[in-house]
Amino acid sequence: MKLFNSRLAAVNSILLNATLAAAQNMSFGANNFYHSDNVTLWPITFKTLYQTEVAGNLFIPDSIDRNANSTHSALVIGHPMGAIKEQSANLYATKMAEQGFITVSLDLPFWGGSEGKPRNGVSPDLYAEAYSGAVDFLGTLEFIDRSRIGAIGICGSGGFVISAAKLDPRISAIATASMYDMGTVNRQGLRNAQSVDARKEIIATAAYQRWAELEGAPTEWAIGTPLQITNSSSAVDREFFDFYRTSRGLFTPAGAMPNTTTHRTLTSNTKFMNFYPFNDIETISPRPMLFITGDQAHSREFSENAYRLAAEPKELFWIPGAGHVDLYDRIDLIPFSKLVHFFRTNLGGN
Repeated sequence: MKLFNSRLAAVNSILLNATLAAAQNMSFGANNFYHSDNVTLWPITFKTLYQTEVAGNLFIPDSIDRNANSTHSALVIGHPMGAIKEQSANLYATKMAEQGFITVSLDLPFWGGSEGKPRNGVSPDLYAEAYSGAVDFLGTLEFIDRSRIGAIGICGSGGFVISAAKLDPRISAIATASMYDMGTVNRQGLRNAQSVDARKEIIATAAYQRWAELEGAPTEWAIGTPLQITNSSSAVDREFFDFYRTSRGLFTPAGAMPNTTTHRTLTSNTKFMNFYPFNDIETISPRPMLFITGDQAHSREFSENAYRLAAEPKELFWIPGAGHVDLYDRIDLIPFSKLVHFFRTNLGGN
C-alpha cells in the first residue's frame, strides 16, 4: 500500500505539473512588453478634477512634427482591471503610436504609480475621471488637436471609458477590447450565476470588515487573479494565471506586494455594485463606438450587451478563436489594423 501511495503521489505530481505547464502555454504570439525603436516613451503625471495625481506614459512617434502649427490625433488607453499600465495598455499605446497616433497609457487611481489610498482601492467614478484627466493633459500639448482625441479601454477599463465618455464629449471616438462590465459581474456574476442573496452576503461581509479594520484587523482582499492553480482550477482562473503570474505579463511595481497584485480591497470592492456603465450608453451617439471581443471569450456577454444598448454608429467586431486574455497581448490576434482604421476614419488623419 505504501508503494502504491508513493506511485499515486508521483502520478498526481506529474499530472499537476502537466496541468500547470498547459496553463502556461496559452501565450502563443504574446508580446506584452513589446518595445518599438520608432516610438519615444515619456513618463508623465497629470491631475484629475479632484487634484489627485495620475501616473502615465506618453508615447510619441519619432516621425511626427511637434511644431505647434502641426496638430495630431491622440488616444488614451486604460489597462485591465487590477492591472497597471505596463500590462497590456503600454502594448496598445506603443502599437498605435507606431501608426502615427500620440498615445497615453495610464495607471488608474489607487493602482501602479497613481495616487490613492487604500492601495488597490475601487472607485469607478475616479477611474472614469482619470480618462478625462488624460484628455485635459493631452489638450495642453500644442501639437495635439483637441477635437481629435479618442480612447481605448481594455477589460474593466472598457466600462470605465464608456462611463467617462457619457460625461466627456471631448472623447471623440471609443473602442473597447475584451470589455468587462465590472458592475454587472460583481452584482450578478458571469452569465447571472450569482444570486441576490449571495450579493447581499458579500456586501454585508465587506461592511462589517470596515469595523474590523478600524479596530486593527489586517486588510482583506476581494477576488483577484489566483496566485496558484490546481487540478480543480477553472478555465477562467487558468487564463488569468497565465498572464498575471508568469513571465508573460507579470509586472510588480516598486513597493507592491506580489501576492496582492490584481486583488482589490474587500471593503472598497462593493463600490462596483453601484456601477452601471451601460445606463444611457446611447447618449454617447453620434460619437462612434467599436467593441472588440473574442468569440471564445468568457467575457463576450459584456461587449454584446453594450453593443445592443448603444446607438449608432457602433460596431461589434469578433476575433475568431480568441479568448478574453488573448486580446491583452497576443499581437497576432489583437486587430491593430482595425483599431487604426477606426480611429483614422473617426479622428482624421495624422
